[in-house]
Amino acid sequence: MRTPIIAGNWKMNKTIAEAVALVKEMGPRLTAIAGVEKVVCPPFTALSAVKGAIGDAEIGLGAQNMYWEAKGAFTGEVSPVMLSGLCQYVILGHSERRQYFGETDDGVNRKIVAAFAHDLTPIVCVGESLAQREAGQTEEWVADQVQAALMGLPAEQVRQLIVAYEPIWAIGTGVPATADDADAVIAGTIRGALAEMYGHEVAQTVRVQYGGSVKPSNIVDFMARPDIDGALVGGASLKVDDFVELVRLTAETRR
Repeated sequence: MRTPIIAGNWKMNKTIAEAVALVKEMGPRLTAIAGVEKVVCPPFTALSAVKGAIGDAEIGLGAQNMYWEAKGAFTGEVSPVMLSGLCQYVILGHSERRQYFGETDDGVNRKIVAAFAHDLTPIVCVGESLAQREAGQTEEWVADQVQAALMGLPAEQVRQLIVAYEPIWAIGTGVPATADDADAVIAGTIRGALAEMYGHEVAQTVRVQYGGSVKPSNIVDFMARPDIDGALVGGASLKVDDFVELVRLTAETRR
């Protein structure tokens, strides 16, 4: 059984004080919910403070990005060495990083390799644009992203990572993919690409989330699909009641 994981990507939101207040309020309520892994991913500036605020609460901590080099003259970047011991997870290859900052599949692959080298668990984002979806290119595009991201990784590392399927056209738009659409891509395309590279058993071990306008009103539809192992949540993760409800409904659906 794959344990579902609900991860909140706070993006460029929350001051240090706001981030601490948010996690302190949600911490006890999330800890009371069993059967779901919970992760929050605040901005770099708040990582250390949020780690302290989490305390004994059952909440994992993740960064939103990192560079692949351990150190050097890379102004503005954060290295895996800086994150190691501070957090457990790191989001890599998010569509906003690809779209606004020119990240490539090769760069995402290098970051994944570096993350594992420093004991960080990657949350690897893949997904197609609206134009690609309408052109019938979803399967080819997403499979290529998966294969390029994981190139050269051993099976034992692939088992540990998390894939987040985030169709670009659904992120922040309020128009999510249907559960049928998401399940078809995750069960067929993503697990199919994993099986081609590593075999069926590994493909069934990897946890694959859905992300894109996830909210309490639609989470049950996604979690009712056995191939969808949780969600990478944007806006709803900034609201205590919504994020807790997402986790609670996931736990109830998978009970």
